[in-house]
Amino acid sequence: MIDLRLLREDPDRVRASQRARGEDVDLVDALLAADERRRSSGSRFDDLRNEQKILGKQIPKAQGEEKGGLLKRASALAAEVKAADAEQSAAKEEAEQLLRRLANLIDPEAPVGGEEDFVTLEEIGTPRDFAAEGFEARDHVELGRILGAIDTERAAKVSGSRFYYLTGIGALLELALVNMAVDQAVTAGFTPMITPALVKPRAMEGTGFLGQAAENVFRLEQDDFYLVGTSEVPLAGYHMDEIIEADRLPLRYAGYSPCFRREAGTYGKDTRGIIRVHQFDKVEMFVYTTPEEAEAEHRRLLQWEKDFLNALEIPYRVIDVASGDLGASAARKFDIEAWIPTQGKYREVTSTSNTTEYQSRRLSIRMRGADGVRPLATLNGTLVAVPRTIVAILENHQQADGSVVVPTALRPFLGGREVLEPLRK
Repeated sequence: MIDLRLLREDPDRVRASQRARGEDVDLVDALLAADERRRSSGSRFDDLRNEQKILGKQIPKAQGEEKGGLLKRASALAAEVKAADAEQSAAKEEAEQLLRRLANLIDPEAPVGGEEDFVTLEEIGTPRDFAAEGFEARDHVELGRILGAIDTERAAKVSGSRFYYLTGIGALLELALVNMAVDQAVTAGFTPMITPALVKPRAMEGTGFLGQAAENVFRLEQDDFYLVGTSEVPLAGYHMDEIIEADRLPLRYAGYSPCFRREAGTYGKDTRGIIRVHQFDKVEMFVYTTPEEAEAEHRRLLQWEKDFLNALEIPYRVIDVASGDLGASAARKFDIEAWIPTQGKYREVTSTSNTTEYQSRRLSIRMRGADGVRPLATLNGTLVAVPRTIVAILENHQQADGSVVVPTALRPFLGGREVLEPLRK
């Protein structure tokens, strides 16, 4: 959540942020009113409690009618204090609920607009001209069948649509990508983590995934657990309710986990293959740092993502995501989109977000430095989302006979294989 003091001092900035996101602007005024009720009811409660304390000292010393009057006032005052306490609690709860519905403040540098209003920051690599090479590119589904790497038909039989098996070399390819990503992260100073896939409501809500993104979250109602859509959630919750010494920052973690997404609202989209699925594995970078260092750390996360895609020799572009497509917790977000030859377009494979103090305030994570105790900043960035990365590798590195050249950097993690060969019939 945002800082209430900022809301009081500059409500127009918060209104502008909500407007740019396409979110409810009236929420700002509702929150301001609730905050005023909270403060005024709190002041009334404090005044009544002070009067109660004064009476408590006066009554033992009073005599006769004076004492009777004081006792009568004390009785009435007790009821007033109880009512004021209830009013204060209700106002506080209302303000808290409204504050949690408010999205993070957008970075002034983020482009304003909807999903298609992103700004392309750079394009890296040149897409291959398969026609010039003398053959038509196969899509990842066909390549996966030829290589014995992907099976969506049997997955549909077992689990339904948007599920898949990685088989044979496909399974080895996932493990290789994960190990390559973890190796890069550890070299960069990240602590590797294997995180829980089930979390309590507070962790999911605290990271901002139970607002506008709630429709895409799987919930186990009987046990009141949520299946995570990213290890960002358990990594953000790792230090909740803690105070971290400033000289320990930044804390960088690389979490490996399964991820689960309902993909609500995507009926008819990407129904072929493994681009849009309900379950996949991912290595996620997560950082706790000072608010002053957050912007620079965001650029570092983007560079680490670029390093990984560069090593895989995949053409891609970097986009600055527009305000209406940020998600509630992100102040700014950069996506990397890999070129998918058979679709003739770029598709998102990684994302990195600066969530500033939004998550730390919701999860009560603070830092202690020379200037006291205050909220810190959190950031996240995908190093590898396995299925889409496999799609990009297969389609961009395929050869005319259906084989796939293994990027040089990936070969040590794949038993030294240089080429993925089609299965023999």
